[in-house]
Parts: sequence; C-alpha cells; structure tokens
Amino acid sequence: MTIMPTVEPAIFHAAFRDQFEVFLDEHRSALHDSLNGLTEEQARRSLVTSKTTLLGLLKHAAFVEKVWFDEAITCRSRADIGIPATPDESFDLDDADTVASVQDAYRQACAASREATARLTLDDVVQGNRRGPLPLRWVYLHVLRELAQHCGHADILREQVLDGTTPVG
Repeated sequence: MTIMPTVEPAIFHAAFRDQFEVFLDEHRSALHDSLNGLTEEQARRSLVTSKTTLLGLLKHAAFVEKVWFDEAITCRSRADIGIPATPDESFDLDDADTVASVQDAYRQACAASREATARLTLDDVVQGNRRGPLPLRWVYLHVLRELAQHCGHADILREQVLDGTTPVG
C-alpha cells in the first residue's frame, strides 16, 4: 500500500479545503484497501503486543471518523453514536467482524464524515470534542495525522502478513 498524494496539477492550486479533502480521502482509501486480498485469518493476525491487527486498525479508523466528525460536530455521546468509550476498545474485534463488514462500516463512516462537514467551513468551531471547542481545520489536520500513522502501521503489518514473517526480537 503506497500513498501518493495526488499529482493532478489542479489540486496544487485548489482551495485549501479541497486539498485537505483529497489528502484525507487518499489516506482513507489506502487504509481501507490494506485489507484487500487478505483472508479473514490474515486480517485478524496479531503480530504486535498491542491489540493492533489489520482488521482492528480499520475498525479503529471508523471509530476515529465517528469521534471527530460525529461526536465533535453533533455533540452526541459515544454511547448515543454506538461507539466504544475509549480508543483502545475500538480495536476489539467481534466474531461477526469480517473484512467485508469492517470495510463497509468504514466506508459508511467516511461518507457520514463528508456529509457532516459539507456545510461547514474550515474556520467553523466544533463543540463536541473532549478537548473543548476546536476549529474544523484542526480536526482535519488531526485526522490526517492519525490516518497517516495508521497507514504506516498497516503497511508494516500487511508486509509481515503477506511475507509470513513474525516480528524480530
């Protein structure tokens, strides 16, 4: 999985908001696609001491979308949204979680995020985050940073899964 920020000349001079959304969507797609072609066992394979698996990573990314683009914008509680109380719990996999179901849930969460922000400007302040009021611009930057980190995690885990290797040390 390689992330290539768009090289379309039009995006170089696009509005800042459009640039944010292109980069967010590229990272969302890369993370989503990290599960493509894997078996259910491969997607669930635990290769690190944390709860991080490829399937759990994408499930966590759906949680991230809901925290930052539902909870922060609508001010609804995590219980009302139907998401775990903590980020750590968002990696937990249920028996019913499959590559297809988690990818679908992530696509739905991303679509809901786009819809929730469609009428907002980057300078609008969201009120529902636990840190307090934050401008949407900061939220976009934070989510982009988090997705970039998780894409890196997914790259390494996928390489290990496909190579059949285990961590050294």
